[in-house]
Amino acid sequence: MDNPLVSLTDTVDGAVDYRGRPVLRSNTGGWRSSYFIIGVEVAERFAYYGISANLITYLTGPLGQSTATAAENVNVWSGTASLLPLLGAFLADSFLGRYRTIVVASLIYVLGLGLLTVSAMLPSLSTPDYIDANKIMLRSTCQLQVILFFLSLYIVAVGQGGHKPCVQAFGADQFDGLDPEECKAKSSFFNWWYFGICGGAAVTNLVTCYIQENLSWGLGFGIPCILMIAALGVFLLGTRTYRYSVKGDEESPFLRIGRVFVAAVKNWRTNPLPIIIEEEAHATLPHHSSEQFKTYRYSVKEDEKSPFVRIGRVFVAAVKNWQRTTPLAIIIEEEAHATLPHHNSEQFKFLNKALLFPDGSKEEGNVCSVSDIEEAKTVLRLVPIWVTSLAYAVVHSQITTFFTKQGATMDRTIFPAIEIPAASLQSFVGLSIILVIPIYDRIFVPIARAFTRKPSGITMLQRIGIGMLFSAIGIVVAALVEMKRLKTAEEYGLVDMPDVTIPMSAWWLLPQYVLSGIADVFTVVGLQEFFYDQVPIELRSVGLALYISIFGVGSFLSSFLVSVIEEVFGRDGKNSWFADNLNRAHLDYFYWLLAGLSAAALAPYVYFAKFYIYNRKSKT
Repeated sequence: MDNPLVSLTDTVDGAVDYRGRPVLRSNTGGWRSSYFIIGVEVAERFAYYGISANLITYLTGPLGQSTATAAENVNVWSGTASLLPLLGAFLADSFLGRYRTIVVASLIYVLGLGLLTVSAMLPSLSTPDYIDANKIMLRSTCQLQVILFFLSLYIVAVGQGGHKPCVQAFGADQFDGLDPEECKAKSSFFNWWYFGICGGAAVTNLVTCYIQENLSWGLGFGIPCILMIAALGVFLLGTRTYRYSVKGDEESPFLRIGRVFVAAVKNWRTNPLPIIIEEEAHATLPHHSSEQFKTYRYSVKEDEKSPFVRIGRVFVAAVKNWQRTTPLAIIIEEEAHATLPHHNSEQFKFLNKALLFPDGSKEEGNVCSVSDIEEAKTVLRLVPIWVTSLAYAVVHSQITTFFTKQGATMDRTIFPAIEIPAASLQSFVGLSIILVIPIYDRIFVPIARAFTRKPSGITMLQRIGIGMLFSAIGIVVAALVEMKRLKTAEEYGLVDMPDVTIPMSAWWLLPQYVLSGIADVFTVVGLQEFFYDQVPIELRSVGLALYISIFGVGSFLSSFLVSVIEEVFGRDGKNSWFADNLNRAHLDYFYWLLAGLSAAALAPYVYFAKFYIYNRKSKT
């Protein structure tokens, strides 16, 4: 007979199996489940980079777009694909759950990849024999090809929007944060997660890009489609081993946070009345935090509403109480010693007004709780980090656009008669990550831990900042290499011969790719862990979507910069910084501009990171 005490201690709180039964730590979750989840993400990244890595080449080649237009289209698509995870996370956290969202998103992904394959197999404008045979039919076919191509491209973006925020959060859910061993494994999970997806990206950059340029674009898009179907099957095989987070009948955390801000604004100039917090408020804040709220009252039980609604209500109440300026306090019992440190409540005090009734009465109503306000403050604290990370994302978006166009003009011969595609140079980013992550995880972290006595060696924000520094150095190196490339083209009289390969090895680009990879190990992985760890538990899919949205907005900002620069410097027939003939363009100027933006963003980031207060002491 099983020992009931052993079974009790082995049970994972807040999680069930696929049948809704309590799960045991010994036979569910952990690395045994994570392998299935990492596998499907590796396939998804293989598919995504199989498209994005060489997209600018396809747009400027078979579809005949200019360099600037193609770069803008790549950035807009990439930005859209990176912002849609916010919608996917909302659907997952509010309605479908992460597992179902992953399955549905994967099916949409497969549909998009299938249509993309079909579009690439249609007759192209670049087929001379077909042009001579029937020009009228060709024009109609090419229009259909372009429409179908972009339609399928954005279907893939929709699939990625549901897939991306949920898979990683679902993988992290397989580790119990209350168990010391699994908590340590979770931190390592983020490193090896990124190791796996970069492995998939590196392989597709080497294999798929070569197939696309040397064999067939249709085959190059079809292989990721087949792999995605196989990965979905593997993911479904792990269904019995997964841990599924319990979702109660709760109000949306978006509404909860929003209500706090609205209530704080509405109560901004209203004098508060002394009221007593109900006994139900004894589960969230530590004892010392209560010194700020001794005369406030809330009337909604915390376990009755979802985190989206609770946090939204805090913002609503804060807006309503915007004019209430007299500081008061409330009494919280000694039992409330659980989650947030005292100093958290010292920030954003205007949100405390969300605790007040708009009319000053003591009647029960939709008044925000103390925990609602603290959740809202937690989300608000993320904003400066999110904003100051955008410059990093703008630089990051150049890897799949202008870095690739740079390489296309250079000597890419690695063996006699073997020339690698320019997009395959991106594999050095993934290979750098694959090499650096084990060094970081097995060597750097233990050494740093010995000095800092922190489980992760350095804090998440320190890790992100170090990566930003590497990124700034990388774009400076890219500018210097581009200056060298332009000088070489001039020396050999190739300025007006854009189709002739410049006698300069593409290996000159290796440092900027490697530095980008090292930067990703620090910043990208750090952002993933930071936005997963620092949001309320019920918003973790949203947290990862916020991290992804940094790169979405960064891509849009990059597209905006390209458009503005093209308009300013490319008017009246002048050669712009992004001229189709890159030998007369000035990508070096653009890179120097990005280096300046990176430096300008790093300074405020360091300031905000220095004064950021983590909502879990273990991460400080």
